[in-house]
Amino acid sequence: MEVKVGIRQVQREVSVETNATAADIEGALAAALADNGVFTLTDTKGRKVLVPAAQVAYVDLGVENARPVGFGALSD
Repeated sequence: MEVKVGIRQVQREVSVETNATAADIEGALAAALADNGVFTLTDTKGRKVLVPAAQVAYVDLGVENARPVGFGALSD
């Protein structure tokens, strides 16, 4: 799933491709906001993106389980 995070006073959003579910991301953001902590996202390669929760302007959650693009034989 692609997740886009808008950060206050930063013109560009941060885009992360992750294997986490929408529910996992919502829970992590809610916990970080409640604790005034750090919102952490881990991408598909294991790298982490850390954003101070107080600076998160918005989070755009992409479609879960998007269909891969490619060619293949169809079987009937």
